[in-house]
Amino acid sequence: MQQAPQTTPDLRIPLLDLDRTGFEALTAGWGFKPFHGRNLFRWVHKHGVCDLEAMSDLSKALRERLAAETRLELPRVALEQPSPDGTVKWVFELHDGQRVETVSIPEESRSTLCVSSQVGCALDCRFCATARQGFSRNLSTGEIIGQVWHATRALGKPPTNVVMMGMGEPLANFDAVVRAMAIMQDDFAYMLAKTRVTLSTSGIVPNIYRLAELSEVSLAVSLHAPENALRDQLVPINRKYPLEELIPACRAYLRGEPRRRVTWEYVMLKDVNDSDRHAKALIRLLEGTPSKVNLIPFNPFPGSGFDTSDADRIEAFRQRLKRSGLVATTRKTRGDEIAAACGQLIGQVRNRRLPRVDAGRPAAGLPVRLGP
Repeated sequence: MQQAPQTTPDLRIPLLDLDRTGFEALTAGWGFKPFHGRNLFRWVHKHGVCDLEAMSDLSKALRERLAAETRLELPRVALEQPSPDGTVKWVFELHDGQRVETVSIPEESRSTLCVSSQVGCALDCRFCATARQGFSRNLSTGEIIGQVWHATRALGKPPTNVVMMGMGEPLANFDAVVRAMAIMQDDFAYMLAKTRVTLSTSGIVPNIYRLAELSEVSLAVSLHAPENALRDQLVPINRKYPLEELIPACRAYLRGEPRRRVTWEYVMLKDVNDSDRHAKALIRLLEGTPSKVNLIPFNPFPGSGFDTSDADRIEAFRQRLKRSGLVATTRKTRGDEIAAACGQLIGQVRNRRLPRVDAGRPAAGLPVRLGP
């Protein structure tokens, strides 16, 4: 019986998994000055250049060491879908054939990139299409930041905002996500202000406290119900971390800074969570917490079992929150035509054969120029 060929693991250092400190430590460990690592970090992230020969301020000896002992793998673009409203969805294929989706949303004065942190999701929120595909694995730091790298090259400049609201629960992939967000904010990379990076969580309470110790990004919480009984059904993680634990953790995250606030995401489900009674309960729940409530019209998908609240009902709900003193907005639905709207990153392409789009991903090492 013929055995399947054995694949040799690639033991070279994955550069995209390193933050700037990691780049500096790498070159210093080889006997080079730390600033050489900083320069390499800037070439890769700020300039989008992966051709070692183009890195004129690195010595030949360092470039040879990098070519021999490191690798830089960027996700391959398996599909690019533009929408008439300017939204673009990319389906990225990873080294093991898994796929994730990333969405770019342009607006007049800014551009927002919605980034995935996992392949699928294990939290099984009932109204979320991504949850229907199940959970496969966490993304590495490089696979997360690779989405930002590609979008920056495709759009010609870094996004002004990044939201960790794509596929997966970011706080369930804590270390890789925190490192990726640090790279996004680095002045030698994408230069995003801390308020321009938002992490959205369904409510893993211990990691909200951990995040407060390590990062100052904006916090968004997928709330969707103002009472435990209903939230237990819609967002099952609430059974482990109920509202009595979630709300204090979010208040602690703000560190008492009056200019900071939590964004509460609240998907509007017809006759489920959109009544005046629910609005009043939400007002009581958020009392004393600096907040912004983002009402999200539900994006239907086959078999969801839910309908979208009527526009008049959403507006009445918003006005009720507003009269209480809460900041409340209704999210404009974008990217419906390409299944890129909130909650629709289902991985419909997961098992489909897709036409190959040449993203220029290097197969190995660094001697491939990817940037302009």
